[in-house]
Amino acid sequence: MPDIYAQITAADPTTLERLAAALELRAADLLQRGILQAFVGEIAFPEKANVLEIGCGTGAVTRFIASLPQVAQALGVDPSPVFISKARELAGQPRNLAFREVDGRALDNEDRSFDTVLFHTALCHIPNPEKALAEALRVLRPGGSLAIFDGDYASMSVATGSFDPLQSCADAVVDGLVHDRWLMRALPAMLQSVGFQQPRFRSYGYTSMAEPSYMFTIVDRGADLLLSAGRIGQEMADALKAEARRRAEANRFYGLIVFASTVARKPT
Repeated sequence: MPDIYAQITAADPTTLERLAAALELRAADLLQRGILQAFVGEIAFPEKANVLEIGCGTGAVTRFIASLPQVAQALGVDPSPVFISKARELAGQPRNLAFREVDGRALDNEDRSFDTVLFHTALCHIPNPEKALAEALRVLRPGGSLAIFDGDYASMSVATGSFDPLQSCADAVVDGLVHDRWLMRALPAMLQSVGFQQPRFRSYGYTSMAEPSYMFTIVDRGADLLLSAGRIGQEMADALKAEARRRAEANRFYGLIVFASTVARKPT
């Protein structure tokens, strides 16, 4: 199943609404918010920083960046007009925040126009990510920072034992919603080839047990993807979703996503 995000401009309105809701649900998750704060804390923003987020989706991370005292202006770009419209709606009208419909592999910004460029759970969805990284390098000022946060999606699991049927849902999500599950493992060599220097790496574990609302969206979307592909029937899809909730009620649900980040610099 191809990554829906990699072809986001061709997605149907119902799918886009579900994806937008999942993005905002993840942003509201307390553990995810803590991880975001830790990731952003690794970035050395200069005073009055001009920041670009590539692949901003509904704008949750761009909104957070714009709220930082060091940030003078934050711009979020995404190829989906639906996501950009939602991002503008949710942001209101802050003076230092803007959103534009742009493909991160072909930015319309001038050279050396940003202090920091971010990719937050976006680069793994971009075919030919080297093009997006090269564009990030182009629009960064000398000495500017590139910050990338993404999932090591080859490690994602909701299994509690061998041959757990719920794991098929997680596998289907990785299959259908991630272009490159191995991206973070290939990133060090990729950054070097594009021209970035001094990368610093860090990992973060997201474990969902007591309050698995976001991980329910993984199970639900995975079951729906399996259903739409004709691999299971409606009864099985409903049963997988019900099983996830039964486990949560019995305090037996487990979900894990390993995330990783890097902060690198453009040469001066």
